[in-house]
Formats: sequence, C-alpha cells, structure tokens
Amino acid sequence: MEPTAGDRRERSSARLAGQVLYRSPFTVVGRVRSFRHAAQGFWFVMRSQHNAWLHAAATVAAIVLALLLHFRVRPFTAGEWCGLAVSIVAVWVAETFNTGLEVLAEAITHERHPTLKIAKDVAAAAVLLASGGAVVVGAILFVPRLGELLGWMPPVR
Repeated sequence: MEPTAGDRRERSSARLAGQVLYRSPFTVVGRVRSFRHAAQGFWFVMRSQHNAWLHAAATVAAIVLALLLHFRVRPFTAGEWCGLAVSIVAVWVAETFNTGLEVLAEAITHERHPTLKIAKDVAAAAVLLASGGAVVVGAILFVPRLGELLGWMPPVR
C-alpha cells in the first residue's frame, strides 16, 4: 500500500522531533545487502571516473613505496602508518562523494545549471584538497627516507 501524504508528513514530523522510524528490523541479510550496494557503488566509481584510476595507481604506489622504505631504510611508526592510511582514505572518500554528487546532478537535469556547477566544483575542490593533503603527508613520510636510501641525507636513527 502506498503511503499517503498524511503518512509522509507524520514521518517527517517525527524525524524533525528526533525520532527515528525504521520499517524493517536489523537482519544479517540486510547488512550483507548493504555491503553489496557499497561495493557496487565503489565499482561504479572505478569504472566511470578516470581520476579514480589515478587515485588507485597513487594508492598502490604509496603502499609499495612505504613497504620498500619500511624494510630497506627505517621502519615506519604506527602513527606514520596511520597518517598514510588516513590520507589515502580521505582521497577515496572525497572522490566517491564527488562522483555521487555528479551522478545526482545528472539525474536532476542534463542542462547546465549555475547552482549545480558550483556544487560540482566544490565537490571537486574537496578531492583536490584531500589529494594535496595526501601529497604533503607522503612528502613528510617519504622524502627523508628516500634521501637516506639514495645517500643524500645521513641516516636518522
């Protein structure tokens, strides 16, 4: 049965009052389904966004370089590994939100709209900021160790 306008207003009022209305109970099948939907969303980003390919290449390169430097030069601390992981995840989160906003904008209209352009530009700026931050973290972590490996800097012990 389709909800009436009154039902929708009542649910909306309940949400505004701080109540949470769930129609279905927690189930393991429902959680598995949620993970499957999330994986499909990530796969969509990977298939449709060329910048995601660059992020994937940068992610693999950063992890491989970190492992190489960890074992060949000097171990990374737990905090350094966390900084690297958070930086990588921040870029992926920004990219997926940016893609979601772009898809939503396309669903609204295929015509150019100044407000949608601003929203898409702001989302793209978030990806740029996250990527720039990841580059800074990578430089802080990798440059001293690369300098040691290549003999440009004395070893830090």
